[in-house]
Amino acid sequence: MTAAALEFLQDDTSFAVFDGDMELFRYTFVPDSPQLESPKPYLSPIRTRSGRIVSLFRPHDHVWHKGISWSLPVVDDENFWGGPTYVHGQFYVQLPNDGSQVHRSVERAGIDDGVAAFVHTLDWITERGLRMFTERRAVTARAVTDDTWVLTFETAMTNVTEAAISIGSPTTRGRDNAGYGGLFWRGPRSFTGGLAISPAGSGSGNDMRGQRHEWMAFAGRHDQIDAESVLAFVDHRDNPQHPPQWFVRTEEFACVNPAPFFSEELAVAPGETVVFRYGVGVADATADRAQDVAGLARDVLQSLSDRGADTLAATHAGTAGS
Repeated sequence: MTAAALEFLQDDTSFAVFDGDMELFRYTFVPDSPQLESPKPYLSPIRTRSGRIVSLFRPHDHVWHKGISWSLPVVDDENFWGGPTYVHGQFYVQLPNDGSQVHRSVERAGIDDGVAAFVHTLDWITERGLRMFTERRAVTARAVTDDTWVLTFETAMTNVTEAAISIGSPTTRGRDNAGYGGLFWRGPRSFTGGLAISPAGSGSGNDMRGQRHEWMAFAGRHDQIDAESVLAFVDHRDNPQHPPQWFVRTEEFACVNPAPFFSEELAVAPGETVVFRYGVGVADATADRAQDVAGLARDVLQSLSDRGADTLAATHAGTAGS
């Protein structure tokens, strides 16, 4: 099992990365989701190198949760998360504001020196048809050890309206301890009751939610097989609000979300580009290896800076008006 085993297969709506003859993950960039679920690209299914599934797609309790996706519930008064919107004093209300992330073009796709990479552009369109952002997004994957692979996710979003846009969360709109929004992972049902792990310790989602750390990991058990897996999410040092607060659940279901808009909204000026980068280590491992898995993801993530911290943003800003 080596990095050279990765293979790349693309069609008109998605691409998949294979580790030998096993599909490691699939990224759907042209989803067929209904408007209510705020159509957006997503990674699902996601597997470890041994083939264990570590994601959940469209669970009945939150059908807009889809493996790993970049989801924002508060973009001014628009919802690019899916489902109802939090309205203070009314709780969650279904409004005609579920926007879409619309794929526009592929800039790069394939494998180079053992690294699978996919770069594409998107438009963020409200349910009413207003374009708010253009985006350039890059997804990469590489095997780093026999039992671990690392995903990187980079986004550069440019405000193409004539007014500032505020990105927030239900907490910034009045709901306590509900600061979700950003890169969001939903884990398998069997991971419910798992362990959240940070550089400072471990505990339940209730224990860890809202804390600030560079990384957060989740260790969960699989049904049918006597095995555990670990996912470690790392925030890039140059991200806004680094280190972020984290939105984590373990009791109701498994989820991890570095949440830069947890308790403070980020205003993006007209023409401004905001960049976020993340690394995710996916491992056939137990909880005691969480720090090591996070370290592997950090090493890969920081290597992206070798090409210049503003490369993604600069390239996108140069094409935002096209």
